[in-house]
Amino acid sequence: MRLAVLADIHGNSSALAAVLADMRELGVSAGVNLGDHFSGPLDAFGTAELLIAQDFQSIRGNHDRWLVENDPSKMGPSDQVAHAQLNHTHFDWLKALPPTLQVFQDIFLCHGTPKSDLTYWLERVEPDGSVRRSTLEEIDAEALGLDASLVLCGHTHIPRLVRLADGRIVVNPGSVGCPGYDDDTPVHHVMQTGTPNASYAIVEKNAGEWLTTFRSVPYDANRMINLARSNGREEWAQALATGWLGE
Repeated sequence: MRLAVLADIHGNSSALAAVLADMRELGVSAGVNLGDHFSGPLDAFGTAELLIAQDFQSIRGNHDRWLVENDPSKMGPSDQVAHAQLNHTHFDWLKALPPTLQVFQDIFLCHGTPKSDLTYWLERVEPDGSVRRSTLEEIDAEALGLDASLVLCGHTHIPRLVRLADGRIVVNPGSVGCPGYDDDTPVHHVMQTGTPNASYAIVEKNAGEWLTTFRSVPYDANRMINLARSNGREEWAQALATGWLGE
């Protein structure tokens, strides 16, 4: 089994198209998608049309949940732009997504952690806003009771693999469409990869072991950068162009 792992597309249809082209080049047709599909000051409509047609096993992220649960007047600016572009078919698809999912018997999908779409798993934010890698003990605690040899998560946009003490693997494929962002929860902090490329992963089970390849795919982001700027989001434009948001 070879499987593409996508997460955090955030309305970046150009990045998604580049990832799908890379998959085709590698002969990978199956995929899973870990949430936060459309939210962003970019091309939610084009992303929805392209993504839904793939029929990947997909779950919802926190922004997907907010898009269907919150009143548009109370949404953040990225969700508001996406909400205005989506149609009933797209919303119906979002509403049907589960928060977590077990697929192919031995793979567990979640957005943040198994119990929360808002909690970082493989990273932690300190009270001063600095970001550190989670300890093995912290990661292990969140995986308690999961009967899966491969656990896939997103949300932080940072590609990373961790092998737990019992041999289970936790993989974050990184973000397809948003290489840097800031957030105020739990305190103000910045997450950034330092590359504008679209990130995803390919996993393959061989002789009982999971092999993981992280893919970093260059693409022409100019249309997305212009959309971000036209929607008044210069910080998005900077992240899309450079992979850095700045401190």
